[in-house]
Amino acid sequence: MSRTGKKPIAAVSGVTVTIDGRQVAVKGPKGELSLNLMDVVNVEQGADGLTVTPANDSREARAAWGTTRALLANMVTGVTAGFQKRLAIQGVGFRATMQGKDLKLALGFSHDVVIVTPEGITLAAPTQTEVTVTGIDKQKVGQVAADIRSWRKPEPYKGKGVRYVGEFVARKEGKKK
Repeated sequence: MSRTGKKPIAAVSGVTVTIDGRQVAVKGPKGELSLNLMDVVNVEQGADGLTVTPANDSREARAAWGTTRALLANMVTGVTAGFQKRLAIQGVGFRATMQGKDLKLALGFSHDVVIVTPEGITLAAPTQTEVTVTGIDKQKVGQVAADIRSWRKPEPYKGKGVRYVGEFVARKEGKKK
């Protein structure tokens, strides 16, 4: 039994959920998201909110049960509060600036890296060493943040690179003489 799947998704004021066959659409103050359901799970809308149940007792249905519930809960959270990832840039000469809607990063290459802002995502550089990725789709926000980080991951000797705020980077000792 899925502990996550058993929990109902509470109804939030200002959010409308539409179930149309195998398609679930969630609309809220920040935008609209939709999800195509797998055949092995069912979603019902009740007085207490949304409930996800497995269609049968197969292993695949039990696996998809909690996942589907988590995806729907993230959609409700996204259209009400949204999601945010913060990145910190460390290193001499490493900096981030906004170029219109796009993000321009100086990461020690011979050229600047320009990140084109995807649809549904907002990029911001409040300071030269900080980047904020916000949006309503949790997966998309995390993927854009991971793509930015992948340009220069933090290295273990000096800690230079792009890291998530609060991320621990294991440091190594330099070469001894």
